Amino acid sequence: GVKDMVRISDARMSGTAFGTIVLHITPESAVGGPLALVQTGDMICLDVSKRRIDLLVDEVELTLRQKALPKPSTPDWASRGYAHLFHETITQADEGCDFDFMRREGPAGLKR
Repeated sequence: GVKDMVRISDARMSGTAFGTIVLHITPESAVGGPLALVQTGDMICLDVSKRRIDLLVDEVELTLRQKALPKPSTPDWASRGYAHLFHETITQADEGCDFDFMRREGPAGLKR
């Protein structure tokens, strides 16, 4: 039987204590990251020594999939308050998961 299976995720993973895991892929699929383009049956090459993950699907198909993705939007539950602040201003994992206005240069597009 299967002894190990690679798991690739852009989210929290609970209950997994063994095996090969690539966790916190950024940017997240919810904001249009490349993980959103993966479909059942796609082949993925994981090269740990080169720190690479490659989706083995041709560029034409990936472009079609990208165009078919819904545009990222603020969900109803995050229309106000702390949820809205979090959804609109927290950066992706590769940028520190911090408020964008806490960066030295300030929020994206805002000149200081």
